[in-house]
Amino acid sequence: MQKLTVLYGHPAEVDVFEDYYHNNHLPLAATMKGVEKLELTKLVATPDGSKPAFYRMAQIYFLDMDQLQKTMSSPEGEATAADLSKFATGGVEVMIGSIESE
Repeated sequence: MQKLTVLYGHPAEVDVFEDYYHNNHLPLAATMKGVEKLELTKLVATPDGSKPAFYRMAQIYFLDMDQLQKTMSSPEGEATAADLSKFATGGVEVMIGSIESE
């Protein structure tokens, strides 16, 4: 299984970010075909209680790399990726990982 992780930096305006994220971006992301699972996390603190380096994390799971690439290169995937610049004022880091089981 493959996982696309999106790390959102702290936004300039939290309320604006949250409104757009929930009312525009997530419905757009929901149009992507081939997604096995989606996990959304609002990061609240580090183990020592300080502010985390990132504000939110989205993890999108796919059966394999072919499905991830097919989904993200589809019109829906491209639209979702292009939408990031409309609200992610704190910056975005995107990475792909292979899930390993023991």
